[in-house]
Amino acid sequence: MVVRIRMKRLGRKHRPYFRIVAIDARQPRDGRIIEELGSYDPMVRNTDDRVRLRPDRVRYWMSVGAQPSEKVAVLIRKYLTRFEQQAAEAKAHEARSASAGPSPGEAGPTPSEPAPMPTPSASSPEPPPAPPA
Repeated sequence: MVVRIRMKRLGRKHRPYFRIVAIDARQPRDGRIIEELGSYDPMVRNTDDRVRLRPDRVRYWMSVGAQPSEKVAVLIRKYLTRFEQQAAEAKAHEARSASAGPSPGEAGPTPSEPAPMPTPSASSPEPPPAPPA
């Protein structure tokens, strides 16, 4: 099976929105996909915010032989390194926060005591009398 990385069109007339997907090359443009790898919204004014990619999955599909389309290759060339840097920073931030533990202002998880179970008492009201038959 030949896998391509290409765009799948969503949105409406005059308002395009694309998903960047891994798809069998024989499938139609909007056909059944293998995996969603990101998105592209050409209507966003800020060019840096137009593309969203999952860099680890894009690298994986390219490593197993998936070929990007011409337009997707341009997007990957422009934006992949930026998303890889963001992912690395996020991973480093998680590692720092996990190794530091809770800060003095934050309370860590504390075991809480279960609420006491109500016990039947002699002073409880009697059940209402049964209706006459």
